[in-house]
Amino acid sequence: MSAPAAPEGYATINPFIVTRNADDIARFVVDVFEGEERAEARTVDDDGLLLQAEVRVGTTTIMFAERKPDWPFTPSLLQIYVDDIDSVIERALARDARLITEPTDFFGTRFARIQDSSANIWWIWQHGEPVWEESSGEKDWATEEQGDGWDAVSPELAYIHDTLLEAMAALRDLRA
Repeated sequence: MSAPAAPEGYATINPFIVTRNADDIARFVVDVFEGEERAEARTVDDDGLLLQAEVRVGTTTIMFAERKPDWPFTPSLLQIYVDDIDSVIERALARDARLITEPTDFFGTRFARIQDSSANIWWIWQHGEPVWEESSGEKDWATEEQGDGWDAVSPELAYIHDTLLEAMAALRDLRA
């Protein structure tokens, strides 16, 4: 299957983050994920609020807009691959992000989650060689019933699972 044509610098699907203090979140992406802002895309609406800004990170362009006063709180949930998860988290914490999930080994990759100052949650992956344990039969952890909970699969998977449930349950507009 071929991908639909997209302009240079854009993926088939590009995230659009609508948030309070969109300029700060765009700067966060530049500083933490080493993105590059496209100044020519910056558009300000008649009310003075940012209507569109764009930051390219790797092969993806992320767009940003300032949330209007009567628009609902809509945090974004984003997945990103990085080369050095520890330095990314260090930069994120220096920008007042909250660490949700400590870097955790996950079948040969490293995985962590952070929440930025506008409550967007970032799933951060440092890709490695996938490591799958040999199964003693045809069971698959993804389809197997969780009879004893996620701990029965692995402590790491239980931790990743539990920190997501906690973060999502606590999700609030941090600026309200």
